[in-house]
Amino acid sequence: MRAPGFWHAPPGLLALLLLPLSWLWRLGGALRAGKPQAVPVPVLCVGNLVAGGTGKTPVVRDLVARLRVRGVAAASLSRGHGGRLAGPLPVDPIRHDAGDVGDEPLLLAGFHPAWVGRDRVAAAQAMAAAGVGAVIMDDGFQNPALRKDLSLIIVDGGAGFGNGFVMPAGPLREPVAAGLARADALVVIGDGPGLPAARAVAGNCPVLTARLVPDEAAVTGLKDRQVLAFAGIGRPAKFFATLRGAGARVVAEHCFADHHRFSEAELSALAEQAARDRAILVTTQKDAMRLTPIWRDRVMTLPVRLSWDDPAAVERLLDRLMGVRHG
Repeated sequence: MRAPGFWHAPPGLLALLLLPLSWLWRLGGALRAGKPQAVPVPVLCVGNLVAGGTGKTPVVRDLVARLRVRGVAAASLSRGHGGRLAGPLPVDPIRHDAGDVGDEPLLLAGFHPAWVGRDRVAAAQAMAAAGVGAVIMDDGFQNPALRKDLSLIIVDGGAGFGNGFVMPAGPLREPVAAGLARADALVVIGDGPGLPAARAVAGNCPVLTARLVPDEAAVTGLKDRQVLAFAGIGRPAKFFATLRGAGARVVAEHCFADHHRFSEAELSALAEQAARDRAILVTTQKDAMRLTPIWRDRVMTLPVRLSWDDPAAVERLLDRLMGVRHG
């Protein structure tokens, strides 16, 4: 789905009219609550409070890498949104595609062991049985079934918490105060109005800041080149701005819904427009996971990595995670 524009504007009439439905959404979340089940290994949840992209996947990739440097056999766990396989199973980039396991798990599997499982408890148990030493959940903060030993809330510095209302009146999955009461840290990615807004509501919840840094080789390859950019992610405008910041001359922007499956006709039309504009096709790494191998060879991506402003604070959180006793 594509986020409605009024979600990120000052509350207006439409948002107020939808408030009763927001109360029903909150009631549904409360009814799901139950006693979470523990598993034999530490579980760190990388979640968010808003619908749409906030930058969770790069955080997951970074945390798994940090734990593996420590000698911990960490792996990521995703629900596998958009994939047909329920799991639990490890993702194999050679055998699986986005239609099997979803785009984000497929992307993560290119960097570290990644699993998918719609039943989070069963998946985490299977991972522990397979020798995984720590589970890093990509999303699932609102899922009460699996006990989390540590939870991080990710916020986009540009979008923040939107108009502050719960869906469908706003972008929130649950009220900010309720979510932060269960979180161990709030992570703000990028600059913008979302950072002061997050600090204002954080209370006793620690606030960490980070930014997404484009790959230097890709930046060099894009500098001063004509680019036709397309993306089906939570905030395509953020990707387009990153391209401009890398020195690319963006001649056209095409936005699609998050997790959009690109058809042959859509891609052919984009390629024809790029040819007319003497431009190259560029998309995100996540979007590239939903392209066929032939199209993946024809489209350039802009890889990004997470850079923490205070890496030592992140390591202290991981110290806490691995200090948890299980068994």
